[in-house]
This record gives sequence, structure tokens and C-alpha cells, in this order.
Amino acid sequence: MLIEIPDPQIIASVIIAFVVGIFGMTIYNKIRSFSAQKGMDPSYLSRLEYYERQLIDMKIRMDALDLEETKVPAPVIEKVEAVLEKKVEEPVRKEPERPVSKPRMPNMDFNGIAEHVLGLITTKEMTSRDIQITIGRSREHTSRLMKRLFEDGLVERNTKKKPFTYKITEKGRARLGNLESPITA
Repeated sequence: MLIEIPDPQIIASVIIAFVVGIFGMTIYNKIRSFSAQKGMDPSYLSRLEYYERQLIDMKIRMDALDLEETKVPAPVIEKVEAVLEKKVEEPVRKEPERPVSKPRMPNMDFNGIAEHVLGLITTKEMTSRDIQITIGRSREHTSRLMKRLFEDGLVERNTKKKPFTYKITEKGRARLGNLESPITA
């Protein structure tokens, strides 16, 4: 049996094509590993998480400021009315504002804190972090509390948004009773 050997040009072209293919695959793997390494750098992920926490904290502070702006204490209104009635032309001296310390939440049993949280979310939906800051408890405590309220059917969890928001259900309103005004932070 005779075996026919192809021309040397065909053999050379097959060898060159093989070498070019191996060279191309090597370059492709180098580029892919470089781009994957840059995207998965842990320092980028930790930096992203840090900024995300900062944004959440800023949002909570902005919400707290909005809540403080809506409250106008009665003594301030009376002072303004007194100044308008007297029509005093001398400049009004403004006393320096003293920082108001927020009273610490007293220790309550589950029912007391649950009713307090239900009162907080009667006016608007709140995240677990908002509730945590308002009641002054740990993240774990607040998470367990909200889970229990959700399982009891007293609150609804909106899972379409991240972080989840909670709002009171009709069962929660019934548990809360006939409070004249909702509890505010």
C-alpha cells in the first residue's frame, strides 16, 4: 500500500495555521484573565459596599431632617405671634440653639416595642434601618422584631424595593387600637 505525501506547501500552511491558532488562544486567555482580575478585585467590592452604606446613612439622615422640619413646637408659634402683635421695630435677638438630646427608649417587652413600631409605620412605610435608628436598638434586635411582626401578619414587607420597606396591615391597626394620633419619631 502506497501512501501519498502531500506537497510541502500544504504541510507548511497547516503548521502555520496551527501555530497562529495557539498564539491567538494564548493572547485571548491573557486578556480575559486581566479583565476578570480587574472586575473581581476585592478592594473595589469593599469600596462599593462602603459607599453604599454611606448613601443609606445619608438617606436616613435626610428623612430624619424632613421629619424634624414638619414638627413646629407650640412655644415657637406663640413667640412669633407675640412679636407680630407688638410690632416691635427693634431687632429680635436670636438665642443660640442648644442641641436637643434624644431621650433613650426605655426597656420594653415585645408588646410595648411592637406597638411603638406599629405606631411609627402608620403614617408611612419605613425600612428596617429607619426603624432601628428610631427605636435605638441593634440591627439584629430590629430584624428579629420585624420578622416576628411580619410572621404574625401585623406588617407587610415590600420585597420589590431594596432595602425592604414595611407598612402596617389592618390586623396591625386593630392590634394598635384606637390611638388618637400616630407615633412620630
